[in-house]
Amino acid sequence: MKSGFGCSLFAAALWLLLSNTGFSAAPHFRVATYNVENYLDEPTKTRPAKSEASKAKIRESILALKPDVLALEEMGSLEALQGLRAALNSEGLDFPYWELVSGSDTNVHIALLSKFPFLASRPRTNDNFLLGGRRFRVSRGFGEVDIQVHPHYTFTLIAAHLKSKRPIPIADEEELRIEEAKILREEIDSRFAVNANVNLIVVGDFNDTKDSLSTRAVIGRGRHRLIDTRPGERNGDADETERNITWTHFYAKEDSYSRIDYILLSPGMAKGWIKKETSVLSIPGWGIGSDHRPLVAEFEAQGQ
Repeated sequence: MKSGFGCSLFAAALWLLLSNTGFSAAPHFRVATYNVENYLDEPTKTRPAKSEASKAKIRESILALKPDVLALEEMGSLEALQGLRAALNSEGLDFPYWELVSGSDTNVHIALLSKFPFLASRPRTNDNFLLGGRRFRVSRGFGEVDIQVHPHYTFTLIAAHLKSKRPIPIADEEELRIEEAKILREEIDSRFAVNANVNLIVVGDFNDTKDSLSTRAVIGRGRHRLIDTRPGERNGDADETERNITWTHFYAKEDSYSRIDYILLSPGMAKGWIKKETSVLSIPGWGIGSDHRPLVAEFEAQGQ
């Protein structure tokens, strides 16, 4: 795990000054998640390097989302992340707070970027489980940070990238994904155990549809069940609520489109959710950047 936690003494001092004056930096804020598909500067044995055209489309998509907090899946090296941050900064979008989370997959990682300070960071990179008599690690780990939007409002963000549907010879991919989802849900439950009214957002690429066993395990049941924001395209259609276009991923092998990326909310977090400003991004040439489309949700930072 590498981090921009406490990015600079100047930034920290400035935030403290604003906090002491009761300044509210952003009564509304936006949280996005985006699988950027192999954002690598150099190729590996199994993954190509990202082209400049693809990187440019990724930046165009992120700028269109206008996020204040951004979770990225399939981010490459620290150098690749810093290159993206610098490029976004030059185009007017600065994320001074950041973290790169590395699991057992040495090629792609989870990255968390924020305009707001991280009060705490709890990356989970060594979780493991037994399946069929063999021990496996959660391949991409989980990123988790507490974020302070303003002096009277914080929330927790957990980002995940569960096992893909790509078959492997040593275990069933669905069973692996279910076990990873169970561990993720355990971490979600631990946040509720600390604070039943926690402001919690769980985002990422879960690599399965909403009714799958793994996604249902993450969402949970009962009073701590997470709320699926179900972002869709915002095209002005009259029937957007009932027949909205919500797919987030194109799988070329099967020529299929599905919703496998999510923004999930705790009941406490949902109190400030602005549904009409929640969407899946639809722009021309989206596929140049990634086989996924990004999601964004907006919130009102209600006082705690």
